[in-house]
Amino acid sequence: MLKLVTLRKAAFMSAAGSLLLGGCAAPKPLYQWEGYQTQVYEYFKGESKEAQVIALESGLQKIQATGGTVPPGYHAQLGMLYLGLGKDDQMAKQFQTEKTLFPESAQYMDFLLKNASRGSNASAATGNTTKGSQQ
Repeated sequence: MLKLVTLRKAAFMSAAGSLLLGGCAAPKPLYQWEGYQTQVYEYFKGESKEAQVIALESGLQKIQATGGTVPPGYHAQLGMLYLGLGKDDQMAKQFQTEKTLFPESAQYMDFLLKNASRGSNASAATGNTTKGSQQ
């Protein structure tokens, strides 16, 4: 009789434990990375910027489709890639999005925007000088 009570008790405890543990789902991650780290690595290796943009844009669509949150730096990385491709309007849009999502990045994003515009002005000035000296 003692064995029967012990077995019932063990079965009850096992079932109760399963219910308690089953109700505790793993916490949802704060950010969805979708290959972001891989693309940063590819950036530093000097891989194709176009391929990195495609991968990050695809990851961004997946994140948005699932209602997830992009990690800090995602839009900034995308902006840097657009800058490297000469797509200044898309670069500025990405930097502004980074500033909106992560206000603590505003000073750095402003710095990048300011330097990107200086680079555009410097290359335009250099181009004008070259044209002027050839005439």
